[in-house]
Amino acid sequence: MKHPDDPATRPSVEARLIIVQDAPQVCPYLPDMTARMPLRLPVGRLRGSTTDDLLARGFRRSGDFVYRTQCPSCSACEPTRVSVADFVWTKSFRRVLKRGDQELRADIGVPQCDAQRVLLFNQHRCQRSLARGEDWVDEEGYRAFLVESCCDTFELSFYREDQLIAVSIIDQARQSLSAVYTYFDPEMARYGLGTYSILKQIELAIQTKRQFLYLGMYVAANSHLNYKARFLPQQRLVNEHWTDAVA
Repeated sequence: MKHPDDPATRPSVEARLIIVQDAPQVCPYLPDMTARMPLRLPVGRLRGSTTDDLLARGFRRSGDFVYRTQCPSCSACEPTRVSVADFVWTKSFRRVLKRGDQELRADIGVPQCDAQRVLLFNQHRCQRSLARGEDWVDEEGYRAFLVESCCDTFELSFYREDQLIAVSIIDQARQSLSAVYTYFDPEMARYGLGTYSILKQIELAIQTKRQFLYLGMYVAANSHLNYKARFLPQQRLVNEHWTDAVA
């Protein structure tokens, strides 16, 4: 008997998605691999449970579009989520949360695009080797990637005194939140801002009575993505079924 949360048990929401691009591309996560990630445009704005359904099927969002991996010869990408009520607050996580809460300010608002954010975004990409030789992202590119959205989206911005040091873009559905992208000032590494931002999103999911925080793709061989294994317990979408991950 299939679990009611199994994507296969629900009516397809993919009929509301129009494929606008579907061509092989260089894999953004693993070297010397070819990826297939069809880019789909939703018909109308995504709301509430529809966004939940797409997340449960392994979709991610980029700007106004959604996608999921359908690679011909690789299944290394595993969509990952945390059941926030079961999350284990380790001593290390509590230290990161305590220090951040004492010294930083977190503001929630609509996603913004300005020179300060674009500069911080590019500094983060370049200094953490995420740019992969790509050009500096301008305001138009930043807006298309992180501000424009086909679903309900908000920004969690972090400040040290009056200095913006990190930004998280987050999608919200009826029963879940989805961590879209986080970037931060590499000079502020002492705060563990990547970890701190996820912990604040878990807190927010608990406070708003949501069930899951989706963390995006887990790829064991990618150092920029395998850190997600630290947030336990978690589930990963493997062969269209959500399964408990082994630490």
